[in-house]
Amino acid sequence: MKFDRKLELLLVHCQGEIGNVLVAGAPDIPGATMLDKMNYINTVDDSLRRFVTFEPRANVAMTVNLLFPPTRPDADAGFIVLQADRAHPMSGSNSICVVTALLESGRVSMVEPETIVRLDTPAGLITARARCEKGRCVSVSIDNVPSFAEKLDQEIDTPKWGRIKVDISFGGVYYGLVDVEQIGLTIAPENARALAEAGIELKALLAEQVSVKHPTLPGIDEIAYVMFRSREPDGAIRTCTTLKPGRVDRSPCGTGSSANLATLHARGLVSVGETRISRSIIGGEFRVEAIGETEIGGKKAVVPRISGQGFVYGSQILRLSEDDPIAKGFALSDTWGPQVGLLG
Repeated sequence: MKFDRKLELLLVHCQGEIGNVLVAGAPDIPGATMLDKMNYINTVDDSLRRFVTFEPRANVAMTVNLLFPPTRPDADAGFIVLQADRAHPMSGSNSICVVTALLESGRVSMVEPETIVRLDTPAGLITARARCEKGRCVSVSIDNVPSFAEKLDQEIDTPKWGRIKVDISFGGVYYGLVDVEQIGLTIAPENARALAEAGIELKALLAEQVSVKHPTLPGIDEIAYVMFRSREPDGAIRTCTTLKPGRVDRSPCGTGSSANLATLHARGLVSVGETRISRSIIGGEFRVEAIGETEIGGKKAVVPRISGQGFVYGSQILRLSEDDPIAKGFALSDTWGPQVGLLG
């Protein structure tokens, strides 16, 4: 088969959440910084995002991470999170996937027992510490961007559940954090569809009733996800992040766990040096540690460290062809869910 142009991807997952890494073949994206590049994708040309995240080349339960040379001298690589709805500035599970792919493919030299990898993201510089053994990346700890609570116990009106309370918090993107018992569900695999539909409905209601704007990062001005949470008997936080057009995160969600850590910190329930366990809907775990305090735009913030493991399980080559009749991709509600019409 002749390939006029091709995209090369490494297939990676983190605790079951697919975070494939586009390592070669992507066109250059205009912009002096990763934030500029992300905003270009979201506001000017989203054709590459649609090509790699929509059917027939993709499925709903996955992300593609677009790899770049860094735009800043203190980073080893840059990346942008591409999902079905838009490009996003940061993701904990996807950062772990990117670091694992960079090291196991040799694109960043692996040093045992620990390799430090610095990632240039639209949300800021991310420092990762990878534990390495026998050529494998066996765990990754991500020092996330400063995370802060924007609004605690924000009340919103909902047609289905009446007035409920939501914590609005930033952990790399903005989250609406909802105690799941308020919607009459538990975070369990058999409730995944109901949770996904509830989360997307709440996201739309939050967009109508709550405004956010990051104090230092232009263009980060929406509540990207709703994350449901509950407390386990052993003290762990059970998490379920919901994503457009209607699915749930398979991982414990690094940015969501960071956002939740910020709410605990703001309430005085977590101090620097303390850790919590975030547990996903399918039982995967991240270790979440508060490693520092700072301020962002006058807001008190905590610096989270998220630890987990990624796995490279294959590779893929996508053909880019000018006469592909479905280059923009498509999505259907049989697999993408009834909220498919909310896709950008």
